[in-house]
Formats: sequence, C-alpha cells, structure tokens
Amino acid sequence: METLHHIQALRQALAGPRRAGQRIALVPTMGNLHEGHLELVAMARAHADLVVATIFVNPLQFGEGEDLDAYPRTLAEDQAGLARAGCDLLFAPSTRELYPQGLDVQTRVHVAGVSEGLCGSSRPGHFDGVATVVSLLFNLVQPDVACFGEKDYQQLAVIRQLTRDLHFPVKIVGAPIVRAADGLALSSRNGYLSEEERAQAPGLYATLCELRDALIAGTPAADAIATAHERLVSRGFVPDYLALRRADDLGEVDAQTQEAIILAAAQLGPARLIDNLNVNLSQRDG
Repeated sequence: METLHHIQALRQALAGPRRAGQRIALVPTMGNLHEGHLELVAMARAHADLVVATIFVNPLQFGEGEDLDAYPRTLAEDQAGLARAGCDLLFAPSTRELYPQGLDVQTRVHVAGVSEGLCGSSRPGHFDGVATVVSLLFNLVQPDVACFGEKDYQQLAVIRQLTRDLHFPVKIVGAPIVRAADGLALSSRNGYLSEEERAQAPGLYATLCELRDALIAGTPAADAIATAHERLVSRGFVPDYLALRRADDLGEVDAQTQEAIILAAAQLGPARLIDNLNVNLSQRDG
C-alpha cells in the first residue's frame, strides 16, 4: 500500500488507473482505525478495482471545546491495518495541504435541512465541516463509489443529500454498524473510556433495544422515549438527545411512517457516544 501526503501526488497516482477504466472506491476516515473502518475497506474492495482510504483529522468539524487536540493520531498502526485489509492507496494530507489559505477564509459547504437538529444542534458547524471535506475529497479522488458507516447516521444522510444536490457521480454505500460482543458500537472515541465506563457503555445500545421493543409493543412514542431517557440517566449517561425519526430523510415520524430509526447521543465520562437502531413501525401491536 502506498501512502501519499500531497494533492499533486494523489492526482498523479490515480491518473493511470482512471485512464485504464478502473473503478475507484473511497473510504474517508479520521484515523485511529478500528474493525468498523476495516469493514468499510472490505466493502469498498467489493465495489471497485482500486481502494483509496484517507486519514485526515478535519478541524472544520470540531467545535470550540471539542477534542480536536486530544483526538488520537495513530498513523503507523492505521497504515498496517489498512494494508492488511486490502487498501491500495492511503492519502493522509496535512491541514495546510487541504486548506492552504487557512480555515478562516476556507469555502464551506452547507447542506440544508438534514444537517439541522440532533448532532447538528449540539455541534454547530459540525456538518458544514463534514460536507466541506467530503466535497474536497470527492473532487480530489473522483471516486466511483464511497463507503461510510451507518453509526454516524445523520452524517450519512448529509453526505447522501450533498451527493444528490451537487450532482457528484459517486455511489454512496452505507455499511452496517460494527459492534463489540456486548453491543457497544465501535468508535475511536471508545478509547477515552475508563475500565468502569467501558463496562457501562453497552447500556446505550441496550436502551435503544428496549425502546424499539416498547414501540413495537404499541407504547406511545412520547412515553417510550421518556422511559428510555430515564433509563439512560440511571445507567450513568448524560443524554444529549434521544429521538425517533423517519429512516429515509430524518423527518418527523407520523402515522404513515413504517421504517423509522432511533437515534441517540449521550456523554459517558469524557466520551460522547452516538448510536442508532432501525425499527419497523408497521409491526406495532394494535
């Protein structure tokens, strides 16, 4: 696997495969890779001839007081994992390489509607940073397909709308959440948890499962969500949000909604954990 740090070198490396008609897949990451990221590489390999991963801790998607400086940088370990997973090329640029004029004057991309609420409310500007860097990477790599994890469900919805609205010729593939044996969704931020907090952390997924079951059993959504919120608090979490939305566009659920999704974000010690769970409301009792 080749590692490149500069835009010009990336373009040169991709020119030959593109001329040869090879399909190119992109897997954008911020590094500190876990098994979920490597599953994205495997999925990308199934969709393309050449797999390009990127590692870039994007300052535009971190707000004031967030963990930009503390976010783990583990390039050597990430390179080894990507190579084992079958990645062909790694692009790991510096901030100056991607944003040469500086962050204050950088052109930014805003995706209206779907980026608002949920994490968009808690992290103002976060999805503008995501949309901006993904647009840059789509332009630089010009992939045929790009793979993103479904754990960051709102982010995936933002990227799907971005791709449609800006007419990027890129197929967006969402990969199911990869979980530890106890149900905790894999995340780079899980490394912030103490041993005690790590033992508590699966309570987030357990709460979502309980909420799903209550909804299917016919419990009114407002009552089921209120009970689940209380359970999160009793399990040691500080909830940010716990919401039920339409799965396709994150709009508000109504009487006609069948495919919905439960989304949650909660603080546990130093880590902000997010998770989601699909629920088929057509299965509701009564």
